[in-house]
Amino acid sequence: MIEYEQLRYIYSSCPKARLERFLPHLNSTAEEFEISTPQRLRMFLAQIGHESGQLRYVKELASGEAYEGRANLGNTEPGDGVKYKGRGLIQITGRSNYALVALALGLPLLEKPELLEQDEPAVRSAGWFWYKKNLNSFADMDAFDAVSDIINKGRVTRAEGDTNGYEDRLALYLRACEVI
Repeated sequence: MIEYEQLRYIYSSCPKARLERFLPHLNSTAEEFEISTPQRLRMFLAQIGHESGQLRYVKELASGEAYEGRANLGNTEPGDGVKYKGRGLIQITGRSNYALVALALGLPLLEKPELLEQDEPAVRSAGWFWYKKNLNSFADMDAFDAVSDIINKGRVTRAEGDTNGYEDRLALYLRACEVI
C-alpha cells in the first residue's frame, strides 16, 4: 500500500489535491493488478510518474495527428489518431489498444475515449497495461531499462541516444526506492 507521504515525496512537484485524488485509485489498482511488492510499486510509480508528468496529465499534450493512419495502433479510420491519442497515466494510444482496455475495464472507450481522462480509469488503464505486458515479472528481476523500453516501445534505450525521458524515469525510481 502506498502512503500519502511516500507519494508526496516521489511526486514532489504534484499538487496536494491531485495526490489525494489519485492515491486511493493507485492503491486499488496496485491490488487489482498485483503490483504488490515494494519493487513492483517503485517501478510502476516511476513509469506512470514520468508518463503523466507526476499525475498532472491524463491526456497527451500533442494533438494525436502523428498517429493518424498508424495500422500498428489500429488507427484505420480517418480521425483515429486524434480520437485515440495517449490517455490515462500510461498514455494508452490507438484504437486497438482502446478496444482492449475497454474490454478489460468494462468501459465504452471506443465511443467515449475521454473516459480515460477520469481519475479511476486513468489509473486502472495503467495497471491493466502493466499487467498485460507482464511488467511485474520485469520489476521482480529489477529490469528497469527493460520496463522503460516496453512502456515506450523501445525508444528509451540509452544506447540509441534517444532517451525519451529515461533520466526522469530513473530519478523518480530512485526517489521511490528511498521511501518504499
